Amino acid sequence: MTRRLTYILAALFVLSGCSVQQRIKRADKKFVIGEYFTAADMYKSCYGNLNTKKDRNLKGYVAFKQGECYRLINNPRALNAYQSAIRCKYQLQDSTVFLRLAQVQQYQGKYKEAIKNYDLYLEAHPTDYVAQAGKYACIKVDDWKKEGARYKVHEAKEFNQKRTSNFAPMFVGQQTDALLFTTNRQEKQKGTKKVQRQSNVTGQALFQLYQTRKNAAGKWEDITAAEGLAGSPENEQNNDSTGKPGNSAEMGVCTFTRDGKTMFFTYSKPINGKDLGAKIYRSERASGEWSEAQEVKLFADSSITVGHPALNATGDTLYFVSDAAGGMGGKDIWMAELEGNEWKNAQPLGAGINTTADEMYPYLHADGTLYFASNGHPGYGGLDLFKAVRDTTVKDSVAWLLYNLGAPFNGAGDDFGITFAGNSQDGFFSSNRGDKKGFDKIYEFVLPEMEFLAEGTITDEQGNPLSEARLRLVGSDGTNSKLNARRDGTYKIKLKKDVKYVMLATARGHLNAKEQWNTFDLKDSKTYTINFALNPISRPVKMENIFYEFGRWEITKASEAELLRLVKMLNDNPNITIELSAHTDFKGNDDFNQELSQKRAQSCCNFLLAHGIEKERISVVGYGETKPIMADKALHDQYPFIPVEQELNEAFILTLKPEQQEICHQINRRTEFKVVKTTYKLY
Repeated sequence: MTRRLTYILAALFVLSGCSVQQRIKRADKKFVIGEYFTAADMYKSCYGNLNTKKDRNLKGYVAFKQGECYRLINNPRALNAYQSAIRCKYQLQDSTVFLRLAQVQQYQGKYKEAIKNYDLYLEAHPTDYVAQAGKYACIKVDDWKKEGARYKVHEAKEFNQKRTSNFAPMFVGQQTDALLFTTNRQEKQKGTKKVQRQSNVTGQALFQLYQTRKNAAGKWEDITAAEGLAGSPENEQNNDSTGKPGNSAEMGVCTFTRDGKTMFFTYSKPINGKDLGAKIYRSERASGEWSEAQEVKLFADSSITVGHPALNATGDTLYFVSDAAGGMGGKDIWMAELEGNEWKNAQPLGAGINTTADEMYPYLHADGTLYFASNGHPGYGGLDLFKAVRDTTVKDSVAWLLYNLGAPFNGAGDDFGITFAGNSQDGFFSSNRGDKKGFDKIYEFVLPEMEFLAEGTITDEQGNPLSEARLRLVGSDGTNSKLNARRDGTYKIKLKKDVKYVMLATARGHLNAKEQWNTFDLKDSKTYTINFALNPISRPVKMENIFYEFGRWEITKASEAELLRLVKMLNDNPNITIELSAHTDFKGNDDFNQELSQKRAQSCCNFLLAHGIEKERISVVGYGETKPIMADKALHDQYPFIPVEQELNEAFILTLKPEQQEICHQINRRTEFKVVKTTYKLY
C-alpha cells in the first residue's frame, strides 16, 4: 500500500511538472505577441508552483519574464520580480536582469540603487549605450533638477478622468481650438449599456480616440468619442470579425495634415481572438465626421507592427514607430516618403535617434524640430521627452543634435506624447508622474513671454524720495525715452533683450546719477533693481566709509569703494567743481588736527586725480576741529540723544556719557565734499 502511494505521488509530481512547463510555454507565446498583462498572470501562477532548490533556473527565468511583463505595462511589481530572479541566480543565465532592475529603479527615482545595478551589467557589457546612458543620468539627475526652466506645467484636468489613462493629445491640423486624444474611459453611448472591456496587453480598458473643442470662453468642452471611426463604441461590433464585444478594436495616437482634413491613427483589431499587432490607418473628415478608415501600407510584410504616426509640415514624410528588422532593437522611430498615393522607402532614423531600448511617440513641430520619447537616452527614468534637430555641420550624413527637455517636462516615470499649438511653444504632453497605479494624465505647458524690467527708487542722500525726479533711458538699439518718477520716488520701465542701456537720473537741486547695464544672454525674465541716491548741490555731503590709520592721513584699502563712487559722480556731472574737505574731533592739539585734516583731504584728492579727474575741479581744505556737525533729523533718528539742529561742539559733547561722547567724536571725524560751481567748461 505504501509503495503504491509513493508511485502515485511520483506520477502526480511528474504530471504537475509537465503542466507547469506547458503553462510557461503558453505564457511565453502570450509574451511574444505582446499580451503582457495576460502573460504576467500566467507567469505568476507558474512561479508559485516551482521549487526554489530543484527548479531554481526555471524559477529564475519565470521571475524575469514576469518582471518584463510588469515593466512593459508600468506595473511597480516589476522591481520585486527582478529581485526574485536575482535571488534565483538568473543573472548566471542572463545578466540583462541587472539592466532591467536598474531601469525600473531609475523609473521609480531610486537613482543610487540603479547605479549599482548598471555597474553590475556594465561589467559584462562595458560598451552598452543604454546602460552607460542610464548610469550617467542617475549621476547627473540631481544637477539637472537644479537647472531652471521657463516653461510652466499644470495638469489639464478637463481631459483626465479618474482610474483611466488619457494621453497623446493632438491638435487637429493648424487649429488650436480642436484636438483628439487617446483614452480608455468607458462612457455610456446612445442608450447602450456601459461595458468595461479589458486589454490583454495592459490589463486596462481598451483605448479609443476622443475629441473636444474650445468654447467661446476658451474652455474645452463636449469630450466625446470621435464620430464615425472604425472601433468607436457605436461601430465596435460591426468592425470586429468575431462580433464579440470582448474582442473590440483599439485605437489611438493620431496625427493630422495641416488642413486638419486627413487623420492617421494607430489601430489594432483582434481577428478570431488573436492580436495581429497594430497598424496605421487613414481617415478623411466630411460633414464633421471621420470616414471609415483605410490601412496605410508601409511594409510588404503585413505582419509587421507599426503605430504612433506623425506627419511633417508638408505632409510628404510620415514618421512612425515599429519593431521591424533593420532597426536598433526595441521599438524604433522610422520614416517613409509619399510618392503619388503610396508611402515608400520606409527606413529607421538611425543611431542618432534610436537605441536598443524604446523610442516612441514622434512629433514634428511646425519649425521642423523632431520631438519623441525614449527610455534609451540619458534621462530621469522611464520614457523621457527629447527634441532633435538636424546637425547641418555634418556634410553628406543624416546627423542629429539631441536634447533632453528636462524638468518640468521630465521626471521619474513616463513622460511622452507631446503636441504644440500651431507655431507656438505652448501645448500638451502626457505623463504618469505621481500616479501609484500608473494611469496616464494629460498636462498643459506654456512658455511665458520673457519680460525684462528696470525698477527702483530715486531718493536724496538721506533716503527721502524725490517725487519730481526724472529718468532718461538710452539703449544701443536706438531707445531714447524719458520717464517721470512716481510721487513716492519709484519707477518701472520695460526693457528689451540683448541691448546695452544707460540710465540718467536727475532732480532739481541735486547732482545727476548714471547707471549702465545690458540684457545680453538672458534665458529667463529678469528685473533689474537700480536705485539712485542723488546728492544735493546746496549742502555738504558726508562720504561714508573713508578710513585712515590712527593719527595718519594715508587712505586705507577699505576707503577705495567710496572714493570710486565719488569718481563716478564727478564723471556723471562733468560741469561741477567741488571742495573736498576733511575734519577731526576736538581731541588733541589744534595745529596737529589742522595739518592732519589737510593731509587727509589731499590724500583723497590724489586718489581722484589718479583716476582721471581734472585737478581744476577739486579744491582741498582741512578744517581740523573748527566745523563740527550740525545735527539734522536723520542723525537724531539714528541717535535720539542728539537733538535736531544741535551742533556737536565741545561744550555739548562734554555733557554726554563717555560712550555717547565717542559716538559724537566719530561723527565729527569725517570727509566731505560740496559743490562749488555747476558751470565748469559749460561756456
